[in-house]
Amino acid sequence: MKAPSKRLKVRSLAITIGALLLSAPAFAQESLPFPPKPSGSKAGPTIAESTYTPLQAKPHLPANAPNIVVIMLDDVGPALPETFGGVIHTPTLTRLSKQGVSYNRFHNAAMCSPTRAALLTGRNHHRVGNGQIAELANDWDGYSGRIPRTSATAAKVLGYYGYATAAFGKWHNTPANETTAVGPYADWPAGEGIGFDYFYGFLAGESSQWEPAIVENTVRIDPSHGKENYHFTEDMTDKTVSWMKQVHALTPDRPFFVYWAPGAAHGPHHIFKSWADRYKGKFDGGWDEMREEVFARQKKLGWIPKDTELTPRPDSLAAWADIPEDEKPFQRRLMEVFAGYTEHADHQAGRILDALDEMGVRDNTLIFYVWGDNGSSAEGQNGSLSELLAQNGIRTEIKDHIAAMNELGGLDVLGSPKADNMYHAGWAWAGSTPHRSTKLVAAHFGGTRTPLVVSWPGTIKPDRTPRSQFHHVNDIVPTIYDVLDITPPKQVDGISQDPLDGISMAYTFNAPKAPGRKKGQYFEIMGSRAYYQDDWIASVFGPRIPWKAGVDPAIMTWSPSNDTWELHDLRTDYSQAKDVAAKHPDKVAELKRAFDSDAQANKVWPVGGGLWSAVFHPEDAPSNPATEFAFTQDVIGVPEFTAPKVGARSNLVTIETELGPDSQGVLYALGAFSGGVALWVDKGMLTYEYNLFEIERTQLASSAPLPSGKVKIEVETRKAGTEHAGPLDVVVRIDGKEVAKGRVPRSAPLTFTANDAFDVGRDSYSPVSLAYFDRKPFAFNGKIDRLNVQYLK
Repeated sequence: MKAPSKRLKVRSLAITIGALLLSAPAFAQESLPFPPKPSGSKAGPTIAESTYTPLQAKPHLPANAPNIVVIMLDDVGPALPETFGGVIHTPTLTRLSKQGVSYNRFHNAAMCSPTRAALLTGRNHHRVGNGQIAELANDWDGYSGRIPRTSATAAKVLGYYGYATAAFGKWHNTPANETTAVGPYADWPAGEGIGFDYFYGFLAGESSQWEPAIVENTVRIDPSHGKENYHFTEDMTDKTVSWMKQVHALTPDRPFFVYWAPGAAHGPHHIFKSWADRYKGKFDGGWDEMREEVFARQKKLGWIPKDTELTPRPDSLAAWADIPEDEKPFQRRLMEVFAGYTEHADHQAGRILDALDEMGVRDNTLIFYVWGDNGSSAEGQNGSLSELLAQNGIRTEIKDHIAAMNELGGLDVLGSPKADNMYHAGWAWAGSTPHRSTKLVAAHFGGTRTPLVVSWPGTIKPDRTPRSQFHHVNDIVPTIYDVLDITPPKQVDGISQDPLDGISMAYTFNAPKAPGRKKGQYFEIMGSRAYYQDDWIASVFGPRIPWKAGVDPAIMTWSPSNDTWELHDLRTDYSQAKDVAAKHPDKVAELKRAFDSDAQANKVWPVGGGLWSAVFHPEDAPSNPATEFAFTQDVIGVPEFTAPKVGARSNLVTIETELGPDSQGVLYALGAFSGGVALWVDKGMLTYEYNLFEIERTQLASSAPLPSGKVKIEVETRKAGTEHAGPLDVVVRIDGKEVAKGRVPRSAPLTFTANDAFDVGRDSYSPVSLAYFDRKPFAFNGKIDRLNVQYLK
């Protein structure tokens, strides 16, 4: 790629005062794709009577258009990176901040899928169908889990303009019930609707980093089996570097757009022991002490205003002093693992910068490093060995987690393939310093504020002065279009486009004190909501407390009309420490009206609509609508959200197979070592296991020798009552004869995993049971003629 043009221009006063832009005319293509290049040649009856004078292709981009790289980490709070006073070593973020500019009032949507949809489209998250995560989507337009074609992504638009485009890592914007190997692919990242040329990563909201279910374009693959020291963040970075180098080598004049979004540091927190050990002893003082120390450093660095107040710990969250001494080693190690996992991800991001330097294109590469798609996650609640316990609303005792961990090998199990660990919510709260709350709270900046660094060495002059203009992830796409002089298209693929909700941030690049131009922005996640306008913000915490276990019965009668609103004057209250609603009732009423207007316009209604599948009706979460399934041994790697719910619903599994003296292997499995169901044959026995998130494992085994020859095996599961996460009664029969029976004390009503699978004849990715952990995927060595699943009433 050539060096950037030295000829820069300043846009008119009405558009972007002081923004440095490329010297090129505006590209006001209102309809995409561009029409095909016409022929300049004239055809006659013969070649001799024809003229061959091809026209030169008309460029759609300004000369020296930059490469664009968007880096975004997951579930990391604003107070974590040492770059800005935090506790985690972040050399890549620091490197970029020294080479560019940083923003201390940049915001996300407080939840994974919503933030990603807003970032990629430049629109508000409900407008693009992502008011809730994809796994808990529902039928209302604002919560459909599907980015509409009326809001084309940056990948789609930039692709038409001539960019090579690729996405790597966590996706989380495809309807969960459309993620099987047979699609449909229209809403996959490399599908025709989204528009990336290439994708390598996982489609779900989280994944094991050791045994991920990976998609390359539209092909599901398993890259980890047989590889020592495999880790997904390293794998996806290898793919990113290789892809950039190929584009640069094969089409050197073609710029590229990279969206790099690792699973880190979303749960489960998986990392090599050596990385976690870098933090041994660093968190011995606990989360209250950590918060005080970080707050002092933030002020010393000038990252936050000197008059900022440190918000207090909520009464519903335990103090470090309240944690029993015999539990503290567990809680400390959880944070050490998280910190090592996060530093490792930042280190991998550094490999992208190194590759850009190696290719000689770093000066003309515009990088956005979004530190988090939301605040730190409190979903680990009291600390967890298997973090989806919380999403399933199952209450447990920490002693049970510690006991299960010790049975597997002690503290070193945390971070390994034998745990899906997640830290205590107190660490998440400390990671939000000086703000209140965490991920899933759209009312407070602990859920929505994230550091942003922008670097473009050939164009943006490095400046350590924090940019304090109020901005949002929906502003990134308009910024990209602005610096490229692209007019947002009015039509894409024949479909009229919604206007962009974001605005360009280019005016801030070389003007740190420029007055902010974003006058208003709403926030809403599952009833938690806020409205920002001209340095005031009104907000409602919402009906859920993310760090509290179980489902509060009071939520079933919640109504947004009964909520009490807070008000904060952000001119003097950076951290939302002082509620002034009682002093300014007129301002509260004004911002409530503004929220209501934007809520209607952006498909937020019904307010709290994201709770429908998450709390009120889990049965309406996206899933396979079938009530009967007919599988063969070829069916493997079926994403759990599209698979039969053999661990949650009353069902009958019928297997026709042939057994012999040497038969062994998995007949079927759902889920992973962190939680799941499996049936296998080994050493002449048939064994069923229900693994409730490693805390409770129920095994039923045949007592008599297994018959040889063709057999029919049946596993009948019936719910024993209607209570949430209630027990299951299980009976196993061979040729109609009962060979095992028992009760599963508690069940997983929602899901065992986000990104593992259902398999026939093997256990792909992470194995459900310790019994065959070292023999994964423990494929059945015989033939399964059919496996049917039927839901029972």
